[in-house]
Amino acid sequence: MTIRGKLYTAIVVVLAGFALVIGVGALSMSRLGDRFDGVQAAADARALALQLKFDVTDFNGWQTAYGYDNGQSRPLYLSAFARFQRNLTRAGTVLRQPQEVSLLDQIDAAGRDFERLDVRAWNALQAGRTDEVSRILLGPEIRNFQRAATAAQALATLEDGRAAAQERAFKKARTHDLRLLVGASIIAALLVVILLVTATDLARAAEQALEKEPVETDDETPESPHV
Repeated sequence: MTIRGKLYTAIVVVLAGFALVIGVGALSMSRLGDRFDGVQAAADARALALQLKFDVTDFNGWQTAYGYDNGQSRPLYLSAFARFQRNLTRAGTVLRQPQEVSLLDQIDAAGRDFERLDVRAWNALQAGRTDEVSRILLGPEIRNFQRAATAAQALATLEDGRAAAQERAFKKARTHDLRLLVGASIIAALLVVILLVTATDLARAAEQALEKEPVETDDETPESPHV
């Protein structure tokens, strides 16, 4: 192989090394991007489940409050319950796994029962039947709250476990891809060294070849004059 051919081969090999680094980097970024989307989705689901857990406790607390302050806290209860319903609807469009759907159905059923009995408690309060209000709020409504709270806690625990699993998978994938990228970079660096060594050897060989070539001169020995 000629000197030029060897040099071109070395350059092609080095470019292939750089292409390897770029390819591994692009693949790693794509994979990590997909996994990060999964982590974000799991974190959003966890946040939504925790919000539902808070909502259940919130509207139950305001119902108890209006039962003892002669209805003054009723608007706060209605606002809290409306927020719960909005978040429950949003959760129903996002959390679609069978276990999630089952828990959401339990929360929804308990919420509907809670709302139905709340109307009776409010009517009784307006009619001055405070004993009936206490009986409803401290009896069946407590049980409805416990049903909703238990299901909401189970949902929050489920989503927290899934979010933690996604985070672990992301960290594992990031470590794996980083090792691949470092390995590809080392290979590319070695190929650059090989190119430099090859170029140095070729340059030395070319210099030696030039030194061995005979030196041509244009001077001609003049002929002796005839006597």
